[in-house]
Amino acid sequence: MNYVKQHWQQIAISFAILLTLGIAVFHTVRQDRLTTPIANINVRTGPNINYQTKAILKRGQAVYIVQKRDNWYKVRYDDHHFGWVASWLINQSPKIKTATNLSEATIVLDPGHGGSDSGALSIDKKHDEKTYTLQLAKRVKNQLVARGAHVIMTRTGNQTVSLGARPEMATDNHADAFISFHYDSSPTNNLGSGFTTYYYHADTSLKLARMINQHLVGLPLANKGVEVGNFEVIRDNLRPALLLEMGYINTAKDFKAIENPAYQNKVAKDVTNGLAAYFEDK
Repeated sequence: MNYVKQHWQQIAISFAILLTLGIAVFHTVRQDRLTTPIANINVRTGPNINYQTKAILKRGQAVYIVQKRDNWYKVRYDDHHFGWVASWLINQSPKIKTATNLSEATIVLDPGHGGSDSGALSIDKKHDEKTYTLQLAKRVKNQLVARGAHVIMTRTGNQTVSLGARPEMATDNHADAFISFHYDSSPTNNLGSGFTTYYYHADTSLKLARMINQHLVGLPLANKGVEVGNFEVIRDNLRPALLLEMGYINTAKDFKAIENPAYQNKVAKDVTNGLAAYFEDK
């Protein structure tokens, strides 16, 4: 009798374990099921905006996550079809209603200097470059996020971030674009004026530089064009990368624009439009 009793106890325990595992698997599958919150989400052949589009998801369509890589999800959709989608477009509720190529992009914004590195100083020595690069980068971020893009900041406050860590952030996050914001300074006050778009690697960044520069229009400062710049944050960058010098902080005319929120907002809008145009043919 004891043998029979032990035998049935073992069966009961085994059944309980299987039942528990079954419930766990059921919940896992349930958790991996998502419903697309917006329309026109591209399903791509790989986890990057550069891969080809193989399908387009409608709003309210169910997908099942089977793999995660580089902020992208591999999903099953439409009866065992598989492809990759930008995770931030389906695991939350973006402000946009329809996805675009820009909203699929991961963009790293780099406010120059910060922390113990003040950057250049204004004429009266009372204003630091680091303050205005952060203000501008935040405005650009707001514009990009409003259009669905995935934005990463190299700093969000008055932190010290090494030059080497900034391009590494773009590499680690598989960024589709990296933009560093700065303000120029001349050896003598009121000597320099205007803004310049810098790139280093022509094969990865020249197209982006030209597109952004073409969209910087109607500003109160002169556009000095696109130039090669030997700056570490773009020289040591494996992603499409630019450095924007958006005026001379120690020139009175330029600084009047630099500290003006209207100027910052216009630059932010132009940069965002330039990025949208750049990603349009991806």
